[in-house]
Amino acid sequence: MNIGQQLDTAIDRGLSVCAAISSSLTSARRNTILRVYAGLLLIMVMCVSAPCQRPAASASITGRVLDSSGQPVAGAAVLLSGTASERTTSDSTGAFQFAGLAPGRYSLTTDTSATSIDVAPGAIARIELHPGSKPAGDRDSSAALTQAMQFADDPHFTIAGITDWTAAGGHGSDANLRTSEALNRESLQLQPDHPQSARCPDDEAALRADASSHPASFDASHCLGIFDLRTGKYAEAAKNLDAAWRLHPSDAANEYALAEACEKAGDMTRAREHFQKLSARQGSAGLHRLAGSVDETLGDPVAAVNEFAQAVRIDPSEQNYFAWGSELLYHRAVLQARDVFAEGVKAWPKSARMLTALGAALFAGALYDDAAERLCQAADLDPNNPEPYLFMGRIEVAAPRALPCVAQKLADFHRREPGNALADYYYAMSLWKEQPSVSDSPVRDQVAGLLHEAIKADPRCAEAWLELGNLQAQSGNYASAIPLYTKAIDSDPQLTQAYYRLGVAYDRTGERDKAREAFAEHDRIEKAQADQVDRQRRAIKQFVVSSAGTTPPGESPQH
Repeated sequence: MNIGQQLDTAIDRGLSVCAAISSSLTSARRNTILRVYAGLLLIMVMCVSAPCQRPAASASITGRVLDSSGQPVAGAAVLLSGTASERTTSDSTGAFQFAGLAPGRYSLTTDTSATSIDVAPGAIARIELHPGSKPAGDRDSSAALTQAMQFADDPHFTIAGITDWTAAGGHGSDANLRTSEALNRESLQLQPDHPQSARCPDDEAALRADASSHPASFDASHCLGIFDLRTGKYAEAAKNLDAAWRLHPSDAANEYALAEACEKAGDMTRAREHFQKLSARQGSAGLHRLAGSVDETLGDPVAAVNEFAQAVRIDPSEQNYFAWGSELLYHRAVLQARDVFAEGVKAWPKSARMLTALGAALFAGALYDDAAERLCQAADLDPNNPEPYLFMGRIEVAAPRALPCVAQKLADFHRREPGNALADYYYAMSLWKEQPSVSDSPVRDQVAGLLHEAIKADPRCAEAWLELGNLQAQSGNYASAIPLYTKAIDSDPQLTQAYYRLGVAYDRTGERDKAREAFAEHDRIEKAQADQVDRQRRAIKQFVVSSAGTTPPGESPQH
């Protein structure tokens, strides 16, 4: 039986079924069923008239990205556009591949080149991308790549300038704002390890011996410099990479590492010099990111944030997203930083540090529950990394209420880090936050036990001494609280809350003169700290943001 006969038979059977059931249904119900059945018949007719066709054999494109001297370029972003749009990055040999392609004409774009290629069914097309290569009539390649590689939900805002700190973008109490600012600063330190060069071993003793025995060897100096850069010995890295550069000044990868080492070592003049040389030869997202770091250090944050934004548009890598978002957050463009980190998380959902930074930005915007959720996700991605736990501990203490998922994660942190005073302290505070009265004796005993564990791990954990005193004071045992508050002050003479609580305890026990002394010391230190915080805030210029479409309903635009 052919397909037409099969369709006729199906239609006849369907009509018979409809006729059999129609007498038992209302008119409206019967009409509904007949309409549905008619729709199914239409689909069947379409399938008969236009049967599925076997897809053409898939093709692929393989290639390499080369610099002006013919050397492979590692880490170059390559954009494919045509029937499909994809992005990849060249490996350490400059190689890249796009597979599973339909036949047709495709464009390939990097930040230094653009070209087109025809791909036949089932074929493997091979190509090399050189700086400046582009087909006639093509627009500028870097402009094409910039537009094509913008992330889908590109936040629409412009950094219009800078201004003195005005408390815009802050929230809640000054204590919460100070916590937010501290987290913003700490977010900048969530840097990944510098990647190890594929051509270099990871044996420090062997690297130093090789460099000492072969001072005229480019590879020996380069590999030792890369090792020093990756392990934070920036001055040594700059020295060794400079030696390699003098032996082989055309090696772009070495000069980039040298510029980065100079920047991290604080030698901005040399960093900019090498950056400019690299820019004259080839543009790249990494160079824009490095230029942003130099601009920020030299006091031009507007230029810096624009360089970081350009780096993301050229190559939306995890590192570039993080640099852009961190610069915005550092200069209190809180809503814009949140948007950038959110896009970064979409692009790099397995990045624990991106989620951690997003958590800091959400906390800065008073979105406490959302901040906690992101930090818990970061902890799940990398359970052995203490940073997400420390961040969530800070926001749990500062937030006005207990936050979802945090207590359980801090319990995990406590189990994973025996002997870590902060792990003990933050877990204790999360339990107390969930039951602030601590009237339940088992919970009270557990909180006290954790605080004692924190002090055992670090006898100068002033916050633990303070909270032990608060436990006593909450039960009315002010006399017992006084020596605990004194221990807190001995451990941290700048802990203003301890002076205030000590004054209250003295007042409740009738020691008025000591109470006045404690309150006076609290006021003196509080004023000094407020003055210092004000100086720090004014030293960090705040971005003036021109927003368009990024402010959620109910929130004030960032200015």
